Amino acid sequence: MKTAGIIVEYNPVHSGHANQIAQTRRILGPESGIVCCMSGCWVQSAAPAVADKWVRARLAVLSGADLVIELPTPWAVSSAETFALGGVSLLAATGVVTHLCFGSECGEIGALQSVAACLDSEEYAAGLRRFLDEGMPFAACRQAVVTGLLGGEAGALLETPNNNLGIEYLRALRRLHAEVSPVTVRREGAGYHDCSAADGTRFVSATQIRRWLSDGEWAAVEPYLVPGEKELLQAADLALPPFSNGAERAFLARLRTMTPSDWAALPDSASAEGLPDRLTRAGRDARTLEEFYELAKTKRYPHARLRRLVLWAFLGLRAKDRPERPPYLRVLAVGQRGRDILRIMKQTAALPVLTKPAHVRELDGICRQIFDIEVRCTDLYGLCLPQIPPGGREWREGPAIL
Repeated sequence: MKTAGIIVEYNPVHSGHANQIAQTRRILGPESGIVCCMSGCWVQSAAPAVADKWVRARLAVLSGADLVIELPTPWAVSSAETFALGGVSLLAATGVVTHLCFGSECGEIGALQSVAACLDSEEYAAGLRRFLDEGMPFAACRQAVVTGLLGGEAGALLETPNNNLGIEYLRALRRLHAEVSPVTVRREGAGYHDCSAADGTRFVSATQIRRWLSDGEWAAVEPYLVPGEKELLQAADLALPPFSNGAERAFLARLRTMTPSDWAALPDSASAEGLPDRLTRAGRDARTLEEFYELAKTKRYPHARLRRLVLWAFLGLRAKDRPERPPYLRVLAVGQRGRDILRIMKQTAALPVLTKPAHVRELDGICRQIFDIEVRCTDLYGLCLPQIPPGGREWREGPAIL
């Protein structure tokens, strides 16, 4: 059976995500399976997910997925390259995923593969070093080198977020030598961060939906939710702005205790370039998170990178806490067809399959270490909710069976 793997955040699920699943089944056949690898309670933008991972995993099945596994937080809140490598390695390790499906603005797998190959070439590495030495931001250097090697049309692919992430998925497949075929579905409707939705728009961005949810505009958001989602979201405790007002002091308390060596222990902290000293001064002086970002930012270090560093600091994560690849396959939700996929996966998987928290007690080493990190990350996520829950939910919550 053909089975597609999709790496997702679903923050939250909306009609565009359901369309991607439907298009994937149209391409692979109506009997194909869908396995989603989904971020936990924190997402790549260094923010808490709107709803916890158990709610979002249940919604994934309601939108057409068969099985949902977790992308652990150390990979879910990392750069696009690390995020992609973590997700692709888990899907490949299932032993059941035959295709990797992702959305992209261009919708042409060949064009994206050309850029992926270019980024892995020696010519690109040499060109990148030259541009970085001139003090340009990394993203601009990256695009300039690809434009010089492949032309402006190829370089322009790096200007949009879904193309960028798709290219990183393809690089991960190459790096892992995974026997998984890539498929891309053209992204339709609003752009990734577009909040200018008009009446009659078929698909809106998750950013727009989160804004509507924050404003309590359920009438506006409901047409873009999957069946049953409104009720689940209304019944859940949601992490919506102004959640930061409640959790901000906890973040600031952590930042004020950070030393240069603490910052240097984080991934992508540019310790050789003196960034930890700058971050320490900003953490000492800032009265709000936005003020911290203003004090710390430079042309070389964009806002997104600083946000990830702040979140890593708050969650107590260090570079050494994240091995190259996630060490286990943790199931978050299973649908009717997903039961058969899971049964096969337990026989074919290259990693331990966790279907309930008690299974972790049978493991040790890196598996237990990563799960303990996940426990802490979920407990800290609770500080962003309107009603702060008790800790230890990771040990109590099993997968949703639909």
